[in-house]
Amino acid sequence: MNSVIEARSLTKFYGGRRGLEDLDLRVQPGEVFGYLGPNGAGKTTTIRLLLDFIRPTRGTATVLGAVPRHGVDTRRRIGYLPGELSFEGRERVAELLQFFGDARGGVSARRIGELAERLELDLSRRIRGLPKGNKQKVGLVQAFMHEPELLVLDEPTTGLDPLMQQEFLEMVREARANGQTVFMP
Repeated sequence: MNSVIEARSLTKFYGGRRGLEDLDLRVQPGEVFGYLGPNGAGKTTTIRLLLDFIRPTRGTATVLGAVPRHGVDTRRRIGYLPGELSFEGRERVAELLQFFGDARGGVSARRIGELAERLELDLSRRIRGLPKGNKQKVGLVQAFMHEPELLVLDEPTTGLDPLMQQEFLEMVREARANGQTVFMP
């Protein structure tokens, strides 16, 4: 079976400063892959390269069988939680999540509600002014809600209390049991 993520000699320099150098990596379907390293080791740079937010200095990568330069169809197959969330706006949580769901080809309000209930996320609250932990829950719902083949979760438990961290880990176990691949630093 083909790898979900594969990198060969993946390298990124920012001017003369190294972001990542000569990464070889292979993540198999259905695997939960913990990508560990100290701050500054290149974990977020790796994610940005794999998701085509930045381009490598050298080396190659494939995600879901394609070279990053993902079109809409490939992006719909990925659930992404960035390490730093920035949700601004006056809309309610439910409205923002439905917008994300529609952009991913249609996610039911029921599915969004189920995930929000699991994470104890109040869908009627306004995005503006949400505490960090609740913004993290919004990010988790939007990453998981369309049941993507690949979940890329950068620091997924930041701001979550221990009980919600346990619920998140249960969600990861369920994703794996459903054949989804999870990549997380």
